Amino acid sequence: MIAGCEQDPASNAKDCRHGTTMTGDGPKHGPGHPLTLPNIITIARLCGVPVLIWALIERDWTLAFAIFVVAGLSDAVDGVIARRWNQHSELGLYLDPIADKVLLVSVFVGLALLERLPGWLAIAVVSRDLLIVAAVLLSYVMGRPVTVRPLLVSKLNTVSQIVLAGVALGEPAFDLSLTAEIEFLVAVTVVLTGVSAAAYLVDWLRHMNPNDDPSDRRGDPQ
Repeated sequence: MIAGCEQDPASNAKDCRHGTTMTGDGPKHGPGHPLTLPNIITIARLCGVPVLIWALIERDWTLAFAIFVVAGLSDAVDGVIARRWNQHSELGLYLDPIADKVLLVSVFVGLALLERLPGWLAIAVVSRDLLIVAAVLLSYVMGRPVTVRPLLVSKLNTVSQIVLAGVALGEPAFDLSLTAEIEFLVAVTVVLTGVSAAAYLVDWLRHMNPNDDPSDRRGDPQ
């Protein structure tokens, strides 16, 4: 008998209190448990970032491009698994966007240092994310915690960053000449970065309005 579990005489299963059910097939983690397949995939994606950085330093463009593509595919796969088998968790809610940001920031900074992308673009991308994090922390310190809701322009910005990073990595990996395409994607990305930053700023200032009740904002859905 496992401590904290109750035997179900009908199914011969043990219902544990920590999100794990023991059956004849072995342990199965229910929704909310941190040890889920999507979270394991996300952690693996995070572990791949140092390898990607090393590939950039060594200018192994093929390896860097392959890691980036696999990371992007894994991001899609873990989302499908979480929805299909109801393997959502609070850890995954925070871990997945962190993994995405770490990957993109690493690629943009690395490509800028290697002069494959403009340095000012990398600064703009990183500064936007840092400002959002600073705003969230400041809201918490001031007793008006805010939930960052993904806006449409922010999702478009993420898509443009992914496409630009993929094209910038793929150009040297496959010995292509994509100067015009990269310049166009750079222009689109910087515009969306600025617009999304402004949109979040307006939303945050509205949230921090002293005339608003903080309790009205804490329950904002993502």
